[in-house]
Amino acid sequence: MSFEHFSTTALFVGIAAVSALIALLYAFVLYRKVSKMKVDHDRINEISSYIHQGAMAFMKRQYRIILFFALGVALILSLIELIPSLRGAEGVGYKAAIAFLVGSSFSGLAGWIGMHTATKANSRTTYAANTVGMSGALKVAFTGGSVLGITVVGLGLFGLTALFFIFYWIYGGNSSDPTLQYEALTHAIHTVTGYGLGASLIALFGRVGGGIYTKAADVGADLVGKVESGIPEDDPRNPAVIADNVGDNVGDIAGMGSDLTESYIGSIISALTLGLYAFVQFTPHEVIDGQVIMTLPILSNLLGSVIFPLVVAGLGALAAVLAILIVRSKNWNNPQLALNISTYIAVGITLLASLIFSQIMFDGLRAWGVFGAVATGLIVGIGIGFIAEYYTSGDYRHVKEIANQSTTGHATNVISGFAVGMLSTLYTVLILVGGIIISFLLTEDMYGIALAAVGMLSTAGITISVDAYGPISDNAGGISQMSKLDEHVRKITDKLDAVGNTTAAIGKGFCIGSAALTSVGLFFAFEKSAGLSEGSGIDILQPGVMIGLFIGAMLPYLFTALVIKSVGKAANKMIDEVRYQYKQDPEILKGNSLPDYAKCVDISTKAALHEMLIPASIAVFSPIIAGILLGVEGLGGLLMGGLVSAIMLAVFMANAGGAWDNAKKHIEEGNLGGKGSEAHKAAVTGDTVGDPFKDTAGPSMDILIKLMSIVSLIIVPILAEIDPILKFLFH
Repeated sequence: MSFEHFSTTALFVGIAAVSALIALLYAFVLYRKVSKMKVDHDRINEISSYIHQGAMAFMKRQYRIILFFALGVALILSLIELIPSLRGAEGVGYKAAIAFLVGSSFSGLAGWIGMHTATKANSRTTYAANTVGMSGALKVAFTGGSVLGITVVGLGLFGLTALFFIFYWIYGGNSSDPTLQYEALTHAIHTVTGYGLGASLIALFGRVGGGIYTKAADVGADLVGKVESGIPEDDPRNPAVIADNVGDNVGDIAGMGSDLTESYIGSIISALTLGLYAFVQFTPHEVIDGQVIMTLPILSNLLGSVIFPLVVAGLGALAAVLAILIVRSKNWNNPQLALNISTYIAVGITLLASLIFSQIMFDGLRAWGVFGAVATGLIVGIGIGFIAEYYTSGDYRHVKEIANQSTTGHATNVISGFAVGMLSTLYTVLILVGGIIISFLLTEDMYGIALAAVGMLSTAGITISVDAYGPISDNAGGISQMSKLDEHVRKITDKLDAVGNTTAAIGKGFCIGSAALTSVGLFFAFEKSAGLSEGSGIDILQPGVMIGLFIGAMLPYLFTALVIKSVGKAANKMIDEVRYQYKQDPEILKGNSLPDYAKCVDISTKAALHEMLIPASIAVFSPIIAGILLGVEGLGGLLMGGLVSAIMLAVFMANAGGAWDNAKKHIEEGNLGGKGSEAHKAAVTGDTVGDPFKDTAGPSMDILIKLMSIVSLIIVPILAEIDPILKFLFH
């Protein structure tokens, strides 16, 4: 297939764009289906309205802050171009600022739509469980989660594809001159990196701010409600119960969605950048009679390599739509089976479609190599999900061991959980390393690693849908409890929620794995853009690189400490408020008076947005400061240290927290003395320690490494124009 014509390029880019639009159209159809469902139950509607209003109040306040922050970053990107020494640098200027604002807007819009739908679907799920049964409740919860999933990939892919093509055309991609086409391709890719930065900004606020919110509410509600007052979870007498249910959406809908949006876009951008250099064995420029000439065969390779990741992402979006259609067409009574089948369908369709298009867009062994890299990414994603399930599910021995250790006290529970979390890093890292090796060997190029990341995230539409189903089911259980529905309804919602806990653990594993592969791809893209790989690369023996390496390895620990301390501060405020309400109005605990739910929601909202500012600043400014002080090579050391350190911490905290949580649930099911036993009290302590691990600090590591990588990719052309302040550290 020849790629020497602009129209051919437009055709394949159009496939990705149309796929994204189809996904968005189907998301709208599903949203309408959820909105039209009637809930003929006053108490369900009342409780649901509290959750919906609290969630949207948080989003409005958060987005007001994001708006000012985004406008400031866009202004800086535009003004940099006015500095004489930096005029003409890639990735900055008003075009990059436009890409940044579009990325922020689209990512924010996806989160808003997902949150709005989820906080409507929760009451519909409860009502369906009460009137139809398991199959109806499952369909509603999955439909609500699917709106977020395919909206994320639809908006993310359409915005990136549209901007890439527009800038490619503006920079001269429609020229008949191969040299101009190559330059247009390069400029367009560097410019749309700003789109990734916009998505990263939303992810930073969504994951870190949302994580602090949800755990402040959760810890506060549990310690005063379940431990001090002895009332059940989701009891309407607990003033923090609505804030807790809002937190499920803030952390696991908006937070998780923005996390995978950033990975999704970042993986494609890294593949676009590395596609410029893929399969080129010699410099693409030849000088003939004093003129720089680009030969057509090489341009053809470049266009194919650059466009293929967009096509794969588009095929994955369509696969998610088809998987959701197929699963929704049947009534299911086994939630786990339905969700698993949806994932397998999406993976199967993506594999088949990628095989077909790899044969169309590449020749010979190269076609099989790029397909193999995509397939490797898909397999790695499934493998990491299974490992997360193995270490966090009550069906396996590690969780049962933690539960058994709880019989001898709080300390042994905590020690056992730490050991399980640390142990889980072994197989996770081995699978990641195996994926990196195989994808590299299949293409004999770093481009293969970027394609593996694209492959893993090509099914993000269905992965997010399955994960978002969890908090909707969790909210449905809370609403049924607060609405005092029959016991059979609670059994249905509990079964949905139990499956949701497993999907949440798998989703967190997927987020970590995708963040790792995406960051590796972005790091190689950074190295290529800096021109380091054309020389000696990054020399770890240079003092400046070693300094960057140590500081980078330290940053995730500093970030984690600040985030966990923030959860503690916010939780303390929540605990004080709940205790105050009980003291002021003793009738609340008797069930004769209604608590002030709004006050607790407001406390979590203010605390989350205030406490996240310092951690957010570290993620944004640390690569900029390192680049100015240590230069490009020192910044490369910072990224390497941060990547390795953050991945280990993320895996450890996510799996330790999940294991502690399910060890507590294992005891609550009647094992080892059941609820109220000494073992249960110890397990509650472990779960409380693990909450900020798995839902705040652990997921925040994904954001930290991806944001540092994308900021570095943006500023590397600027750093290339200036000398580092500490240049004496380099030979």
